[in-house]
Amino acid sequence: MIVELRIRNFAVLRDCRLRLEPGLNVISGETGAGKSIVVDALEMLVGGRASSGAVRSGEARAVLEGVVDVKGVAGVPAALDELGLEADDDHLVLRREIRSGGRSRAWVNGSPATAGVLRRIGSLLVDIHGQHEHQRLMSADFQQHVLDAFGECTELAASVAAHFRRAAELEAGLAALLERRRELEARADFIRFRLGEIRGARLRAGEDEELRIETSRLANADLLLRETLALQALLHDDEDAVADRLSDAAARLRRLAELDPALEARAAALDDAYHTVADAAAELRSYGDAIDHDPTRLERLHERQALLQALMRKYGPTLAAVIETGKTLASELDELETADLDATALRKQIAHAQEHWAKAADELSRRRREAADRLASAAEAAFPGLGLEGGRFRVDFERLPEPAARGRERIRFLVSMNPGFPPAPLSRIASGGELSRVMLTLKSILAGIDELPALVFDEIDAGIGGGVAAR
Repeated sequence: MIVELRIRNFAVLRDCRLRLEPGLNVISGETGAGKSIVVDALEMLVGGRASSGAVRSGEARAVLEGVVDVKGVAGVPAALDELGLEADDDHLVLRREIRSGGRSRAWVNGSPATAGVLRRIGSLLVDIHGQHEHQRLMSADFQQHVLDAFGECTELAASVAAHFRRAAELEAGLAALLERRRELEARADFIRFRLGEIRGARLRAGEDEELRIETSRLANADLLLRETLALQALLHDDEDAVADRLSDAAARLRRLAELDPALEARAAALDDAYHTVADAAAELRSYGDAIDHDPTRLERLHERQALLQALMRKYGPTLAAVIETGKTLASELDELETADLDATALRKQIAHAQEHWAKAADELSRRRREAADRLASAAEAAFPGLGLEGGRFRVDFERLPEPAARGRERIRFLVSMNPGFPPAPLSRIASGGELSRVMLTLKSILAGIDELPALVFDEIDAGIGGGVAAR
């Protein structure tokens, strides 16, 4: 329980010290006296969000301190051990300072701590019911939380949600895998088409140059034949041909070499020149005989050149680049075709997660229905003490069409505040005062289960008046 609370320079409070006793402690006073500020300070002391607006005007910092008796409080020893803290004579001293700039510092028994540590400890020590918390009763999520807490199946509900999230994550992964597979298949089809164009052309390195030469030869066949015949005649066949003139010159020089041996080398050179010209004339004759004026072949060569030009425009500036592109595409296609995109394992994992969800959800539904009857009985037993004589409380289970994180059903609290009227959702029939009383009923019921040492209510009597308020 909370033994003592001290508040300094917090909001409008300059220095306030409260000593609390076991049992019911009531703080009353006029509107605006600062009652809710005490609750705000306590909420901040147990890890609530700090703000610069909490510091009293003109002051540098606000200081909140609380002494809590933790003797026999379930969960506290384990939490303190996990956090590396110790209770001093079964007491904890919580301290928090909030600077005017909004930053804060915290201590537990003199050891520095974080706001998260305060929240962790505070969740085991106190439950704070704010002024408008009864409005939460309208929320289906809150109603489910109340039922699960009463039925002590909060952990099971968390397990159901975890299994659902796991299945959803796996299904998202499967969808991504299938989408990736579609993308890769489309890419593979695209590559197969491009690779088919390149492979279908049966390209050879240097083929473009070979085509250029052969095309030039066929396109100029008439000119080549005419010129080679003329050169052949000039070198060998004409009456005053080069070969004949070289032969005569070589013979004359040999005769002179008989007179002067120094000319023998020149005579030999002329002999060589004669044979070179004669050989050239013979080769020109053979070349001319081989010239084939073939328009069909020339047309095929032009078509082949056009194909290569088209491929080079599409896949590379040169034939070598086109051939290299083909190799790259083939390598990428091989990687795509061997990529591990089998969804079998994922589908098995999804089925496994869904099976776990279904099993846990069935057990959660069973325990919720058991708890619903007990909660209804406990609430109806408490209603008369809050002026709700004849009030009835029911828990409605709406079967969900699809698996959900909350389980197989949506929970709704139904109440009837007047005899003879069937139970209906709170939002349709309950007034503000009735909501406050229903919330107080549920809080008091849950307090016996949670075993929290302190319950704090801020204006729990909101909307309640007359004889009910006087009870």
